Amino acid sequence: MKYIDEFRDGATARALGAAIARAAQSGRSYRIMEFCGGHTHAISRYGIADLLPANLRLIHGPGCPVCVLPIGRVDSAIELALQHGVILCAYGDCLRVPASAQMSLQKAKARGADVRMVHSAADALKTALDNPQRQVVFFAIGFETTTPPTAVVIEQASRLALANFTVFCNHVLTPPAIAHLLAASEPGAALPTVELDAFIGPAHVSTVIGSQAYEPFVARYRKPVVIAGFEPLDVMQAILMLVRQLNDGRAEVENQYTRAVTRSGNLKAQRIVAEVFELRSRFEWRGLGELPASALRIRERYAAFDAEQRFGLLYRPVADNRACECGAILRGLKQPLDCKVFGTACTPENPLGSCMVSSEGACAAHYSYGRYRDFAAQESA
Repeated sequence: MKYIDEFRDGATARALGAAIARAAQSGRSYRIMEFCGGHTHAISRYGIADLLPANLRLIHGPGCPVCVLPIGRVDSAIELALQHGVILCAYGDCLRVPASAQMSLQKAKARGADVRMVHSAADALKTALDNPQRQVVFFAIGFETTTPPTAVVIEQASRLALANFTVFCNHVLTPPAIAHLLAASEPGAALPTVELDAFIGPAHVSTVIGSQAYEPFVARYRKPVVIAGFEPLDVMQAILMLVRQLNDGRAEVENQYTRAVTRSGNLKAQRIVAEVFELRSRFEWRGLGELPASALRIRERYAAFDAEQRFGLLYRPVADNRACECGAILRGLKQPLDCKVFGTACTPENPLGSCMVSSEGACAAHYSYGRYRDFAAQESA
């Protein structure tokens, strides 16, 4: 564990915090969004915000695939499980995402649906091989990190000519979402977001797509991006790099996570994704609305393994719970404590919104770590 400990050293973190405070110019503000939910979790868990100067604000972004999954897509998964009688394989966090009529996949399972938690796409494929008389559907979600494994199992199912395996594809793309946030921060946007100065770029996603994927919108919007690892010192070093870029008036893509990310990314993973998937024209994101060219669908040559086509699924958009502020939190307009039901009616055990489901969601992360500092601050005030 020594290697991990080196990236969690308290003295080094305090030194980095002091360096950030020295670099941050008085009289100006720094609004930095961590796009990835893994960074949100790290920031809350290690109290990184407490080490930063008052004029530097970290803003939670929509980079949690469970959080941005719209209700209508969860409804379709429940339809597959309850009405079509398939074995539905899903990642654990997906089971508790609230859907329409106070339903979820977990509640569908309680009503008799065959919903099974899997740890990987390969587990879903094995389920189909082990149950040749049943239709098995993999509820595939995630950003570019989890897309290649889904592509691999579709290709394997095609080679095996499996007739009982399909994928309900909900894979979404990071760069279009960041570009949308920047466009929405400009005056006159239909669905406004918070004003932003810079981004902490995601780690795992960037190992696949490479740092070059961020270069077009950095050049267009003149907002810097620094790709960071998930350890607390990674995040703090990335913040320091962003502050220095902003001070210099630069807008560049920099890579703090050099031990894992290259400019070109994982070319083998990119090739198999391009072989199996193509861009959707539009896709709804929770909180962000419909974004063009921001998600993937299965190519026609693999249509036999597309659950949407096999079962005739029709997408129906569904409004979020009115009491839930997930949409505004995902756009950076609000923080978890701004939601009236945070920590009361909405908890990780009984989530009203998706941001409280996954550990990478802003609400779940703040519930697990940040709220204790909030209570301490209130008592000392």
